[in-house]
This record gives sequence, structure tokens and C-alpha cells, in this order.
Amino acid sequence: MLRAFVALSVLTGLLSCEPEVGDEATPVRGLKTHLVEETERVTIRRFPTVLEPSELNTLSFEVGGKLGEMQIAVGQRIAEGDVVASLDPTSLQLQVDNARAGVDQARASSENAADTLARQDELLSRGSVTRVAVDNARADAEAKAAALAQAEKALETAEENLDNAVLRAPFDAIVNSVEVESFATVGVGTPIATLYRPEAFEVAFSANFEVASELVVGKPAKVRLADRPDIVLDAIVSELGSRADAVSSFPVVLTLTSTDPVMKAGMAAEASMEFPLPREQGYVVPVSVAIMDGQLARNGGPREPSALGVYVFDPETSTVQRREVMVGGVRENSLIIIEGLKPGDRVASAGVSFLRDGQEVKLLPDAD
Repeated sequence: MLRAFVALSVLTGLLSCEPEVGDEATPVRGLKTHLVEETERVTIRRFPTVLEPSELNTLSFEVGGKLGEMQIAVGQRIAEGDVVASLDPTSLQLQVDNARAGVDQARASSENAADTLARQDELLSRGSVTRVAVDNARADAEAKAAALAQAEKALETAEENLDNAVLRAPFDAIVNSVEVESFATVGVGTPIATLYRPEAFEVAFSANFEVASELVVGKPAKVRLADRPDIVLDAIVSELGSRADAVSSFPVVLTLTSTDPVMKAGMAAEASMEFPLPREQGYVVPVSVAIMDGQLARNGGPREPSALGVYVFDPETSTVQRREVMVGGVRENSLIIIEGLKPGDRVASAGVSFLRDGQEVKLLPDAD
């Protein structure tokens, strides 16, 4: 009984030495901040799009026939004058030969009729034939001369058709599509291939009314290739749709004013344009300063600011204070704050989701 009492007394003493819950000081969280100082006067709006040729040219034969083997492929670069496709020349050459024979025959007939007329004229002067005979000879000579001219025209057409049996590129181009297969029989005007100039591209996208109302033809823009984000090309607004192609969605076309050898039709791209801020200027802060406890409420207009919560460091109390600011736009991976911050403010830029209003923090030095 005595041993049990002693053991209980020792245990009670040990427990009395343990600190009570809540006696330990809560550790002060280190705070990484962004110093508000950089200013910006414009915001950037971005639009996903696809690179397209400014003009597609469809090539076709002016004469029908059987194709030879197609030597071009989609995406291939060809030079002006290169052969795009050719027809089997056998039947066309036969037409030329027949037309040439017709010319020879018509020429012989015409020359014979001309000689006959000359003889009839001479006989008329001697009084050996009548005027009627001369007139008949003259009519026959004129008819044979007309037949010769017609035969020569037929030969010219046959030779032109033979030349047209070879379809050549009218300019330096890239093959956009091949519409036929080798050895197929094609008619006049059948699409054979479509080509586009390698230096003439455009992109198109739809914008809402607020954005479209800010645009004018000639406004500068940039186009970045999705597959090669290091390539950024200059462009201008070339077309603005006055009629929406969907509900409050207006078509916009940008024409590229610079090119790059890697550009091909169908490549994914991103168009971007600068718009003035709703205020004269704003302050650039990283996106990580945003308190993500809700959604930004905005209607999408380039001049419509949005409310956002951030934590601002108070150097007098070493605490963070929640503050509502107005976002006027974005720039790369940054927000542009047009209201609620001033130069010299320090905004929490890391671990924002673990902070609370009024929390004591320890300011960490800026990274070099």
C-alpha cells in the first residue's frame, strides 16, 4: 500500500511539471513579399487561334485528260515554274499532228484556188472567159483562204492544249492540299492542288463586343507560335466583322507583317494585343499575390477592372492586413493593379493561402 502511494505521488509530480497546452509560443511565419514599384500603362489580351494562308490558290487544267504520277505532297515548298502535275500527252500530241496535217491540206487548196483566180483574171483580159467565171474563182479562193486560217487556228489551239498539259506553279509557294490521285482522269477545271504564298499568313478569332469596340484596322498585334513560343511575329488588324458570327462574338482577322521559315498553315498560335488601362497607369505584381478565396468578377471588357484580395505587410505591427485592390489587366504572368496599392507597399507573394488577416509575420529579405 505504501509503495502504491509513493508511485502515485511521483507520477503526480511529473505531470505537474509538463507545460499546459497553449503555453508554447506560436511560431512566427516568415513572409516573402513583392515590393510595389514597377508601373505599367497597358494591358495585354490574348486570343488562341490558328495560322492560315492569307490567300489559297486552286490550280486546275484548262484541258481534260489522264494524269501522270503526282510528284508533290502537302507542305512541300515549290518554286515558280515547278511542275505541279501533268497529263498524258499522247492524245493531245495526236490532235496537234492532225491539226498540222489539216493546215497543210488547207494551204495547198488555198494556193491552188489563188492560182486559178489568177488564170481566170488573165483569160478575162483576153476575152476568153466571162465575168461570172472570174467571180466564181474569186469566191472559191476566198473560201479556201478562210479554211486555211481556220485550220491554222485549230493547230494553234491544239498546240496550246499540249502546252497546257503541264501544270506549273505560278509563284513560289507551299502546297496546301492535293485534290487528286495519280493516273486519274480529270476534266477541265477539276481542282488539282491548292497553293499559298509562304510569306502571306493571317490569323482569325472572335472577340466580344467590349474588345471589338476597342479595335481599329491597322492596330498592331503580336502572334506567337504554340509549337515554337520563341518565335513572335508582327501583325496588324486587317479585318473587323461588323456582324457577330455568334452571340456577342465578332470576327477579327490579323494579317502577319513578318514571317519565319518554320511557319506552316494549320499551326496553333496565340494572338496578343495591347489595350490601355482603365486608369492612367497601374502597378505590376505577380499573380501569386492573389487570395484565391473566390472568383474574379468581370465581364471581360478590356477596360472593366476586377476586385481582388491581397495581403499587405504592415511594418509597424509586423502583421499582414487584407486589402481589396482593383485589377486593371494582366501582363505576361503578372497582374496590373490600378487601385489599392501605392509605391513602397509590400504584398505577400508566397504562401498566401496560409495567411490570415492580422497575422504576425517575419519579413524575409528580398531574393537577389
